[in-house]
Amino acid sequence: MKRSRRELFEAGAAAALAASLPSSALAAARERPNIVLIVVDTLRADHVSAYGGRARTPSIDALAERGLRFTRFYPEAMATVPARRSILTGRRVWPFRSWHEWSGLRHTPGWQPIADPSSTFTSALRRAGYWTGYVTDNPFLGFNKYYEPFRQSFDRFLGIGGQVGRTAPVESVSRAELDHWLVPELRVDHIEERVRRFLAAGGYWRDESRSWAARVFNTAAATLDEANARHPFALVVDTFEPHEPWTPPRSYVDLYGRADYRGPEPCMGRYKRTREWLSRERRGPVVDRMRDLYAAEVTMTDRWLGAFTARLDELGLRDQTVVALVADHGYLLGDHGWTGKIASMLHPELVHVPFLLADPRPGRRRGTSGHLAQTHDLGPTLLSLAGVRAPKGMSGADLSPLTRGGRATERDIAYGGYANWLYVRNERFAFISQNHGIGRRLYDTERDEHERNDIARRHPKRIDELYRLVVRLAGGRPPIYR
Repeated sequence: MKRSRRELFEAGAAAALAASLPSSALAAARERPNIVLIVVDTLRADHVSAYGGRARTPSIDALAERGLRFTRFYPEAMATVPARRSILTGRRVWPFRSWHEWSGLRHTPGWQPIADPSSTFTSALRRAGYWTGYVTDNPFLGFNKYYEPFRQSFDRFLGIGGQVGRTAPVESVSRAELDHWLVPELRVDHIEERVRRFLAAGGYWRDESRSWAARVFNTAAATLDEANARHPFALVVDTFEPHEPWTPPRSYVDLYGRADYRGPEPCMGRYKRTREWLSRERRGPVVDRMRDLYAAEVTMTDRWLGAFTARLDELGLRDQTVVALVADHGYLLGDHGWTGKIASMLHPELVHVPFLLADPRPGRRRGTSGHLAQTHDLGPTLLSLAGVRAPKGMSGADLSPLTRGGRATERDIAYGGYANWLYVRNERFAFISQNHGIGRRLYDTERDEHERNDIARRHPKRIDELYRLVVRLAGGRPPIYR
């Protein structure tokens, strides 16, 4: 097969990189484990069955059985783009100082390019002799012009045209089809336009192999053949599902919802209080159906993740490959009276996400870890497992000693933020506040597991202490953006 100019260039570049490495470095590289990082968008920990969650996730559960399942893991920055900046650079990106709007990215603090793609953990692995790849349908990292330098930092970057990219004509989506996926309360112009484009690009409710998760994980599985020839390799597989809209095949929905349901579907929620867009009579039925659709989408995503891990096993790579799985944030499904991703609602449904770390090498630990960990810990941890020194500036903790039964640097608190809001969590309390200290809320998580009773008024000194603590750790009061 004739090779393209780009492939010839990349092959030459890889050969040049290999030739530039001392033979001892090449030998050391070949002895290192492969690294696979799976990033799943909008995945709540309480919807992963390994965490006792509602959705059936046998593929994720199988990964959990092979390694460590972290029970206290929180994103230090949200939402989609800030979380990935944290994951990939291994450093805190919150608070979002000196932020400004970037074309094609959300007009939300923290949504900006990775300033220096050479600072990512994948670039560090590439410099150490790893072949690196990234497969994603993320509409920002995969397609935004400001992420082109990041995409060029990999040996192979494959962007899958998911919710952006090539689509069928929106006119191909009938009014009846649109109404099927939108309850009356969602039939407003901007939502209809978004869902119509989504349906035109997808259509996977009839054929799940057309879903974005299937496309991403199947492409990643095919990429393993190339990666396997370039041992050691580091591959990031980043799926945008189960991000809304949710339009899973009926067979998945019936696992959770009523089999006799024939009404219109709430394929997404509005980013509002439920009472602001649903009447009292409609609130329960619509939110319950949203939860069914979300759980169904999680299970469908898990099924295609399993196709990828099966290919890893078919190639005989399981015993040579460290596999990590992480999510960027959750989603409010009527919890605390809201739907969507709401920056002021930094409760577990939004900030508690799964993190699994499976190291197949002899003597590595399996089970659960209650170590307090956050997204910026991934970079230093994966580099350590690969035997590669972390670049200067990585502020995350190295969690790899935990895989050997050792101890990692202890944290007393987890903290971070989303837009103009911040949170702090410790063994006993959860604290939420606007960046400037307004709207402070406090919850006793021992007595109030679901964080429904704000006790801030009874503990003015404690909320002052927690706010001062996070301001000190953040290097000063975080900014507010309008």
